[in-house]
Amino acid sequence: MARLDLDMTEGNIWKHMLRFAVPMAIGLLFQQLYNTVDTLVVGQFVGHQAQAAVGSTGPIINTVVGFCAGLATGASVVISQRYGAHDREGLGKAVHTTVALTFIVSLIATALGRLIIEPMLRFMQTPDDVMPESGTYLSIYFAGISGVLFYNLGSGILRAVGDSRRPLVFLIISALLNTALDLLFVLAFGMGVDGVAYATVLSQAFSALLILITLTKEKGDYGIRWRKVRIDRKSLSMILKLGLPSSIQAAVTSFSNVFVQSYINAFGSACMAGYGVYGKIDAFALIPVQSISMSSTTFVGQNWGADQPGRAREGVRTATLMSLISTAVLGLLVFVLARPLMGFFSPEEEVVEYGIRFIRIVTPFYIAVCFNQIYAGALRGVGDATMPTVIMLASFVVFRQIYLAVTKALGAGFIAVALAYPVGWILCSTLLLIRYSRSELVRRSRKTEQIFTE
Repeated sequence: MARLDLDMTEGNIWKHMLRFAVPMAIGLLFQQLYNTVDTLVVGQFVGHQAQAAVGSTGPIINTVVGFCAGLATGASVVISQRYGAHDREGLGKAVHTTVALTFIVSLIATALGRLIIEPMLRFMQTPDDVMPESGTYLSIYFAGISGVLFYNLGSGILRAVGDSRRPLVFLIISALLNTALDLLFVLAFGMGVDGVAYATVLSQAFSALLILITLTKEKGDYGIRWRKVRIDRKSLSMILKLGLPSSIQAAVTSFSNVFVQSYINAFGSACMAGYGVYGKIDAFALIPVQSISMSSTTFVGQNWGADQPGRAREGVRTATLMSLISTAVLGLLVFVLARPLMGFFSPEEEVVEYGIRFIRIVTPFYIAVCFNQIYAGALRGVGDATMPTVIMLASFVVFRQIYLAVTKALGAGFIAVALAYPVGWILCSTLLLIRYSRSELVRRSRKTEQIFTE
């Protein structure tokens, strides 16, 4: 049977990046279908209030899921480094510690998610015509949140060893199931927002089941042996050291988006729906840079663990070029096709017009995202998770909130709010470029180059 893991410490860098990133990109594409199909179905068959309810819940969901995903990122880096170093015992301990940690985090996330629903919706100044359906969607989602957390766990383990294909297959199956259930629950059973929520939860649970079964049957050192599932203190310490900064960054950044959403909500439910649809289109357009960033993290992690800093740095250069090209092409397409893309999601002209305005203002700044994603991923790959977190929090939370508060005080309107994301991207990319140029990875790779030239 062919090996599905991928040793990136030797061989052609471009091929390794593409072999890893393409399945990742397809996986992210189908992952986006979860909430996107929900938004599409309720927009076409229920109404723009329901569409606004589903679309505006993203910041709340991402606050909780983002924190948990940050821990998965830390676990993935530890696993990839031990895999690259061929540390079989350490690899097994890291995997089983990750499984045990996910059980604990799932219980906490379920309870916490249910508690924050009403206060968060009030905090976002959710309009009265949207509030009930937003609460319904979130209540169902958080009741079944363990599905997405366990899928992230399993896919993170597989991707850490270079296997991005099996997570992709399971995600495709799950996304197709979600689409079918959306149509069944909404069109056949007339369930509305609660129908799309149940469809999402059931589909995520199914993907988690598939990936856990796969890891249980895996014969490699990264397979799950349930009798060995326990917390290894050394592995947990490393996971928390690398994962907590990412968790805090993801959670706080998502929470800051609650503030942004409150500014959007002030323009009414049509603007909320338009912004929600734009957010789905935006997520699709940025899939390549996200998948290449993940590829870069795994590539750098493996080569750093194998003591090959020069190769790791070359991988960062390759990832940056790949992301710039792909993002520029997709950004241009989204800009040009803004109206038909928005019309696909909603038949209501006011919703479409708001979405087009968001697209035309924001897409020219997509290039800035490439630098902050690739450099942050590379720094995490060598174990430097704290500074990227500090920079992203400063850019995406502190600076962005100051910017919004100042523009509001000055009486600025829609355009100023829409520019809140691009200005944060630009600042973050600038600071991360400076940090990366001074990183241990760059210093060691330059030292290695000098030794060879001498």
